[in-house]
Amino acid sequence: MDFKKITEQESNYTNLEQMTALELIQYINNEDKTVAFAVENALPQITTVIETAVKLLQQGGRIFYMGAGTSGRLGVVDASECPPTFGVSHELVQGIIAGGDKAIRKAVENAEDSTTQGWVDLENKHISTNDIVIGIAASGTTPYVIHALKSCNKNQITTACITCNPKSPLALEAKLPIEIKVGPEFVTGSSRMKAGTAQKMALNMISTATMIQLGKVKGNRMVDMQLSNDKLVERAILMLMDTANIKRQHAEKLIKKYGNVRQALDTLQ
Repeated sequence: MDFKKITEQESNYTNLEQMTALELIQYINNEDKTVAFAVENALPQITTVIETAVKLLQQGGRIFYMGAGTSGRLGVVDASECPPTFGVSHELVQGIIAGGDKAIRKAVENAEDSTTQGWVDLENKHISTNDIVIGIAASGTTPYVIHALKSCNKNQITTACITCNPKSPLALEAKLPIEIKVGPEFVTGSSRMKAGTAQKMALNMISTATMIQLGKVKGNRMVDMQLSNDKLVERAILMLMDTANIKRQHAEKLIKKYGNVRQALDTLQ
């Protein structure tokens, strides 16, 4: 198998400890600038995952992100943003991290090395063939994720992945791989940097485009967002005033009554 772990290759920079703070961040910034182009090369793969996810969710399915360490945390963050942003159930997009929720804050030793726990975690979520499981691993070699996808494939559950090492074991296991080749990290092997940024960008695209295609946005507005704080209530009022061309007092009354921009707009049509 022609597989090289690019994320572990030697940094293009050396003697980092001798650099000034400005030099360090200039070089980091230069590396970060390349990430968007790497993601651009993977847009066809990302599109396929989105189109598949939309079809499955329309059939009552769910999205599961699975990862360990930084990758797992990124999945949890993206999933947790879907309910407040798009007004969907917390069940629709879920993040699963090796080691459980406590691993979000603290690393759980050896959790990512399990070849069985990933599938157990999915079974606990009553995984079904309507769902899609997206494994996230910059290295593409995380056993927890690979073996979870392997079990999914055996059970006819749609699998995808986001990895930064093309032809990695994870990319070969996933039916719908997303391979984002960002190259070596500024600090050798620190895949929370460029690889993490690339994964975050791909996750943003997947969740946002999927929700838009499911009708959770009107025009360019988050009309289904949850109004969980004063800032969002104010945003909703301004959104209603601008979209429906009504006075503030009227918008405030509608938001207070319905607690939702879409429902308020529907009463004005």
